[in-house]
This record gives sequence, structure tokens and C-alpha cells, in this order.
Amino acid sequence: MIREALKGITVVDFTQIGAGPTCTMLLGDMGARVIKVEPLDGEIGRGLGPAWVGEDAALFHGFNRGKQGVALNIKSDAGREVARKLIRTADVVVESMRPGAMARAGLGYEQLQHEFPRLVYCSISAYGQQGPYAGRAGVDGVLQADSGLMSLIGTPQGEPCKVQAPVVDVMTGYVACLGILASLSQRDRTGRGAQVDASLLNAALALQQSSISSYFADGKVPSPMGSAAPYSAPNQAFQAADGWIMVAAYTPERWAVLCQVLGRPDLAADPRFQTSPLRVQHLAALASTLTDTFRTRTCADWLAVLAQADILCTKVADYADLDRHPQIRANRMLVDLDLGQRGSLRVPGFPLNSGQANDRPYSPAPGLGEHTRDILAELGYSEQDISRMQATEAILCQ
Repeated sequence: MIREALKGITVVDFTQIGAGPTCTMLLGDMGARVIKVEPLDGEIGRGLGPAWVGEDAALFHGFNRGKQGVALNIKSDAGREVARKLIRTADVVVESMRPGAMARAGLGYEQLQHEFPRLVYCSISAYGQQGPYAGRAGVDGVLQADSGLMSLIGTPQGEPCKVQAPVVDVMTGYVACLGILASLSQRDRTGRGAQVDASLLNAALALQQSSISSYFADGKVPSPMGSAAPYSAPNQAFQAADGWIMVAAYTPERWAVLCQVLGRPDLAADPRFQTSPLRVQHLAALASTLTDTFRTRTCADWLAVLAQADILCTKVADYADLDRHPQIRANRMLVDLDLGQRGSLRVPGFPLNSGQANDRPYSPAPGLGEHTRDILAELGYSEQDISRMQATEAILCQ
């Protein structure tokens, strides 16, 4: 079962906000024990609201389910000692600080690899561990802009737009998780760990595989096209009488069928629209013509006749539609985190083998310092040691 694939693997997580927590959440979803290390005032993601669940942002809960929480001041000698003892128990360390920050705390890969040769150490940063931008900080929106992704989003002549969901953060988290899994597999063969260097910039470029490849093929800088695609048409959202529907009918067979369903067989013979490349070339005229027809009927009417004709189509959903989407429900992709007295929170579950994987409940994100006392006791610290470190602000216990 995929929820137990990494059983026995321990991950120490020094990450914040989106990319790193996505990576470690996925490792936890696959059975790893994830110990999240936060500063004494909590990681930045706890404060990124609205929306809120209790005192913490819903975003934090969405990225940190299933983890245990320890609050350490790694700028203190005692806090660094605890961190090193934690790492001694770990198979994987994941950190998302600016390059050099972990090394200044004595916890960088170069400082640990000889003492812990089996350790897989993943560094997540905005621009990577090497190069002229390595020292720069960056967040999802900045990298959407710097990678060119923002230049693709929006409408012609509109202001720059970004994807509201932090897609670069999440993509980076998945890439980092992939690198960790590959390194664990390699360790099984060689007995040695490795460093994984995952950056938001590289992940953002990988998201744009088709667009970047097309640019280097013809030298044409792409521009925003709304919901349309630069490589096929019709392949965009059209306004119906009561909403919007997305229609993809760009293959020769489906284009011919679409013209028949719309009652416009003349369009199939129009020299501007006879092939997909020609339809892309004359996209404005095509979109205007099709929109005039789609506006004559409701979304439900169009979706019924288009689906019957095997035209790829769907309503443009908003988030209020997701919970009643029959396939999302069948896939069990929305799961409820039991937050105790704070109620419950619905979040996306694990996306692989989702019907089986999401059949088991997930534990919620940890409170700040929720497991500090228990984990330090596991490491051999006495109650007196823990109280002393708490008094000197090296740790925080709930």
C-alpha cells in the first residue's frame, strides 16, 4: 500500500511555507515519520492567511498534515545540539533556508555528510545552491515572474497575472520528493546518501516544457491568450448563456463533428479553419464565431449534446463545485482533517492510488512545539534537561 511505502524512514524537516512542506507532506503521506522543526515563534506559513483555522492559517494545515512538531532555536548551542541528535536518527533532512544558513548553524550538507554518510540531504531554494543568484531569496510569485510563467497568464493587453494557487511551490515540492526517492533508492544500492538540490526556478521552467520548447523552435515570444492554447484550436473556454464551458475539439475528426453539432457545417469548409494550425492563426475570428453560437444555449444543454458527440468538454468549475464533483468524490481526493475542538478541515488528499490511499485518515498538522517534549525524551534528554532548555529559550514545548 502506498501509504506504507516509506515506513521506517525518518525525515527531519527544516522547511517553511509551500515548497518544502509539500515535499515532506508527500513523504509523510507515503509512510515516513516526519519531524517538523520550527523556530520558537513558528514557521512563516502559520501566519499566511486568510483563511484561518484557530490561530493558524488554513494554508499551514494544508501543507503540514501528518507531521510531528518540534520548536528549536538552532541559533543557540543547545538548540543546535538537539538538531544534530535529531539528524543522527534521520534518513532524510529537508531544508528550505537561503543557501548558507544551515551551514552557519553547523548543519549544512558538507558538515554532516562525513559523520552521516547514509544521509539524504535535500536543499530547497529559490534559485539553487550555485550560481550568481544562489544567495537570492524568492517566493512563488517572484519565480512565476522570473521564469517567464507570468508572461503566459492572463488576457491580451491585460496586466500581468499569476496563478493564484502556488503552482511553482507545489511543483518544486514534487520535484524535491522525486529527488529524495531516487536518492533513497541509490542509497539502497551503494550504502551512501546524497545531496538533492531543488529550486523554484528549475521547477518553474520544467512546468513550461511545451511553451519553452516552442519558443526555441521558432523564436516567437508567447503572450497571454486567456484560456486558449497556442498549439491547437478550438481548445479554450467559451461563454454559454449561463456560464462558461471548456471545449477541446482540435483534431480533424472532432472539429468536423463539432461543426455538425453546432449546426455550422459551413465552418468546416471555411479555408481559415480547415486545419488546427490555420485555426490557431485565425483564432480571434474562430473564437468570435463559436462564441456567438455557444451563447444561444445553457452550459447544461451544450455539455449534454457535446458529450454525446464525444467532444471533450466540461463546465469551468469554481471551488464551490469541487465537493459535489462526482469524479472527485469517487477518487476520494478531498479528505477531512480532524482538528479536535477546532472542527475539521477539508483538503486535497494524496493524488496517487487516491481511492485506496485516502481511505485512511490523516493526522492534522502539529501545534507549535506540540511534540518537543516527547521527541527530546526519545533522544535521551531528561525532564530536567528539557525544563532547563525551555527556560533558556533553546526549545519550546506546549
